[in-house]
Formats: sequence, C-alpha cells, structure tokens
Amino acid sequence: MRVSSQGVTVVALLADPDAPTEIAQRMAQTLTARLADKSGQGRRFDVEVVSEPFTAGTEDLPTLMRRIMDRGRAENWDIVVALTDLPLHTHGRKLVVNLSHEHGLALLSLPSLGGFRLYTRARRAVEEAVLGLAGPKATGAEGPPQSQPLLGPFAGRLAPIHPVPVGGEETADLRYVVSGPRGYLRVLVGMVRANRPWRLVPGLSKALAAALATGAVATVNSTVWTLAEALSAPRLVIAMIGSVGVMIGWLIVDAQLWHRSAEGSLEARQRARLYNASTVVTVGIGVLVCYVGLMVINLVWALFILNDQVFASMTRTPLHATGYWTLSWFVASVATVGGALGSGLESDEAIRAAAYSKREQERRLMLQDDHGDYLA
Repeated sequence: MRVSSQGVTVVALLADPDAPTEIAQRMAQTLTARLADKSGQGRRFDVEVVSEPFTAGTEDLPTLMRRIMDRGRAENWDIVVALTDLPLHTHGRKLVVNLSHEHGLALLSLPSLGGFRLYTRARRAVEEAVLGLAGPKATGAEGPPQSQPLLGPFAGRLAPIHPVPVGGEETADLRYVVSGPRGYLRVLVGMVRANRPWRLVPGLSKALAAALATGAVATVNSTVWTLAEALSAPRLVIAMIGSVGVMIGWLIVDAQLWHRSAEGSLEARQRARLYNASTVVTVGIGVLVCYVGLMVINLVWALFILNDQVFASMTRTPLHATGYWTLSWFVASVATVGGALGSGLESDEAIRAAAYSKREQERRLMLQDDHGDYLA
C-alpha cells in the first residue's frame, strides 16, 4: 500500500448500487474521524464513496479482485474497500472478506454479516480492514503478509468466522469465510434483508385489491360465518398455512422467480439453493405481512358491518369477541387465496422489483439473457 505525498491515506469505498451505496455514504460521514482516532500517530485519512456496479456480469472472486485493483490504479486511491450485497463463494464456503495487503484492496460481502445490526457490523468491518491494510504487517513463513486478526467485527454466536488458505496465483493474500449450517443461516438472513421483503406489499397492489374484495364479500356471507364457527384452532392454522403457501408458490411460479443453475458443479448447485431459499423467505415474509394486514382490515370491517342478532340467527351462536377474531382469521385465509389469483394481474417485472434488491434484479436479468456481459 502506498501513501499519498501529502501524508493523507486516501480510502475509496467502492460500492455496488442500492443498499451497499447507502451504507457506504452513511459510513463516510464519520469514517474519517474514526479511522484517525483508532490509528493514532497523527495519521490522517480521506474517505471517498464511489457507486458503480463493479460486480456486474460475474461473481468470480479473482475477476472481482482484478477489477477492484484496476479501478484503484486508475485513481489516486491508497486503499480500496469494495462492498457488495451479492453472496460470494469460494470453494463451497461463503466469503466474508478478501484482502490484498500488497495492493491495498478489500472485498466485503455484506450478506455474510447477517441481517441484524448490518450497518454497525459493516462499519466495524471496514474500519478493521482499512486499519489492517494501512498498518504494519508481519511476514509469515511462506511469504504472504499477515494483518491483525479480523475476527472481532465479524464473529458472532451464530456464525463463527475463520481464515482459509489463499492460492499463490490469486490477488488476495488473506481471506475470511463462514461455513456450515450456521454460516449458511447468517448469509441467508443477510440476503433476505438486502432484498427488503417489506417492499413486496406495495408491489402487489392488484393482488391486495383482489384479496380485499374477496374478504369484504366473505365477511358478510352466512356460509362463511358457519364455517368459521365450526372450525377448530388447528384447522384454522392449517387453512392459514395452506393459503399462505398457495400465495407464495403462485408468486414464485407465475413470476418465474425460481433460480435454475445452468452449471452442474457442486458450488453452482449450492448457490442455486441459497438463492432459492432467499426467494422463498423473502416472498414468504411479504405474504405474511399482507396476511396480517388482511386480518386487521377484515376485523375492522366485521366490527362495522355485522349484526349480533342476524349472526346468532344464522349460526345459532352468539357473536362475541372470539367470534370476530375467528371470522377475521378464516376470511384472511380465504382472501389470501383470492389475492393469489389477483397476483396474476401483476407484471413479472413489478413482482421482481418488489421482491429483490436492485443488484439481485440485475443478476437475474443477466441470467435470463444467457449470461450476457454488462460491461463495455
């Protein structure tokens, strides 16, 4: 790593669009001061944020590191820390960070930090990476430089992080990964957070309109009253699970959200399983939010429209608080099935835009275009 002639270490945060850029811009507001405080010895830092899709067209680690290195050489940067919301893999493991002390480079995969306290973890990870790249390095027995351990900002109860060997022909000289079921879970949660599943709700406007119409009609139907009163709690739970499952499956199939890998390697299959799992969880959270919303709306509608005497005469059961709750619960299940049919009116692009982050949309579009190259 070089240091600029003015004695200021120039740090570039090279961020993929969308969430990584938002995190980098927020981080840059305080990173300069925090790095100066932690480094000591009067060292000064200048932090820049550059937003561009440096991962476009590839998820290959050596290729990404070469891109970052070429980008750093073209600018007056001493250290480059690249942030992406793509889950990156190396030899069947999920990458946390790739470091090159010789070239002053770091590549951080945000999903590996999990879905909770993401900004705080990302900020600590970037700080540790920059200080490790800027600080003195001891040379190991086999030559590659060794930085201070980066376990602090990454490690957690659910996903132990550990270093793995790096091939001599690669740009990186130090790498941390997560592996095993706990690592898989943490990356999955990080991917779901990057997709922001709550955005699926406004993206399903036509489906919600169909569900609300179905619920409004079902609430005043005496046959539905009788069924709701006759159903036990386990059957209501089964109806809920079934309706939510139908909605999730219909959205995934109708919008072609299921990922099929064209490669036959073990790593490609692992990536496909991870992407599909994140799709199911993302869509599932969005559908559950819609379901809860339907329950609340149906409850309010039932409180407003139902008459105690009419209800009792049709069901031979007095209408009480439990009855309102049971009816709203059952109607939400019926309405969700109606919403699944209404979701067919949505465009596939609208559903994908609601279900995935911008970078994930680009990745899936690239796969649909037979792995076309996004770079000039």
